[in-house]
Amino acid sequence: MKLWGGRFTKETDQLVHNFNASISFDKKLFRQDIEGSIAHADMLEKQKILTKAERDLIIKGLSDIKEDIINGTLEITPEYEDIHSFIESQLIKRIGETGKKLHTGRSRNDQVALDMKLYIKNEIKETDALIKNFLATIHEIMKNNIQTYMPGFTHLQKAQPITLAHHMGAYFEMFKRDRSRLSDIFKRMNLSPLGSGALAGTTYPLDREYSAVLLGFDGPTLNSIDGVSDRDYLIEFLSALSIIMMHLSRLSEEIIIWNSNEYRFIELDDAYSTGSSIMPQKKNPDIAELVRGKTGRVYGALISLLTTMKGLPLAYNKDMQEDKELTFDAIDTVKGCLALTDKMLSSMKFNKDIMENSATKGFINATDAADYLVNKGVPFRDAHGIIGQLVLTCIKKGISLDELSLEEYKAVCPVFEDDIYETISLTACVNKRNIIGAPGKEAMEKVIELNEEYLNSD
Repeated sequence: MKLWGGRFTKETDQLVHNFNASISFDKKLFRQDIEGSIAHADMLEKQKILTKAERDLIIKGLSDIKEDIINGTLEITPEYEDIHSFIESQLIKRIGETGKKLHTGRSRNDQVALDMKLYIKNEIKETDALIKNFLATIHEIMKNNIQTYMPGFTHLQKAQPITLAHHMGAYFEMFKRDRSRLSDIFKRMNLSPLGSGALAGTTYPLDREYSAVLLGFDGPTLNSIDGVSDRDYLIEFLSALSIIMMHLSRLSEEIIIWNSNEYRFIELDDAYSTGSSIMPQKKNPDIAELVRGKTGRVYGALISLLTTMKGLPLAYNKDMQEDKELTFDAIDTVKGCLALTDKMLSSMKFNKDIMENSATKGFINATDAADYLVNKGVPFRDAHGIIGQLVLTCIKKGISLDELSLEEYKAVCPVFEDDIYETISLTACVNKRNIIGAPGKEAMEKVIELNEEYLNSD
């Protein structure tokens, strides 16, 4: 059944039908389509466009269709052009002529815009919930590792000593921003396009404010052309999903590195790693690698929709049908990656002794040695050069700064005293950094307290 065949004298070619149809993927929107139709029927009755009996009959029919689809007694079949025509035809088949009145005052253009908005609103909430769970996992790691020492890196080279809590706290901040972005998108998109018609509204006395409230929107869109042609919220959502994937990919990359034989910072749980078909000793971080790889897939969805929208004149164009498949795929990809990474991280074992031992290598206390000289009155630029000389001496001798004798220190700069060794100890290097945001114990305990409040706030 088609909703538009009146002025046509020939049947659509089957290839054209297949090419034009969207039911193979927009059937995912059946709940939203029925929800929107029920609200529309309620509004039509309120405005005396439908009688109460007609409204009740339509809503009963729609509710039965929804229940039958969910329990599998009604199959969504491909001879229909889209989910809208499928549900409307089923309604007419079940309740007769009254079903034909449902479409009064609306177009498929505002109907599909509404369905997608309702769907994305729900997906934003589900994605947000997954991120919040993931943040709780990161938070637990932070709480348990305030004094788990490890090297901090720049350029993938050991730079300064930090703690595992501090390192994971960086990811806490990233994913916290991701939740903030989702919240912003939800607020900005929460206006109902229902009642925009094809592009110019309708002559029927619709109450768009009423139907918007019924559907959980803050109000109606204020321009009917924009109401049917806006896909900004999808582009914003795909952008937010891309950033989430970028954060997951960065974490996955570190898991892959930390899992390597050269690092051995972590031990992946057997349930979240795989083996080799030829090399029996292998334990591969395939989940992390797949998350890293699927990031490009989500980026592709964003670029595809941006490219689709860039040349479209107002108002609705069929090109916009291309928004659905790639958006659905990106959402499923991100939600799957969040859930899997959460489980992988929560089951991961951290080899704390190896991490701490690594932190004693690589002269990562050199900055603290330079600060020691500054506190003794040596200008920083001179202190930087002095410690550089000492590092070179250590490299030649194959030792660390901790292993240099006091005589060797004094030979380069006489202000060195015995307290240099305490100053450049791993514990001192970390715990004297106690400004907010730093890895020191007091600073980290304050941040963890703030994180706890954040996680309990909503």
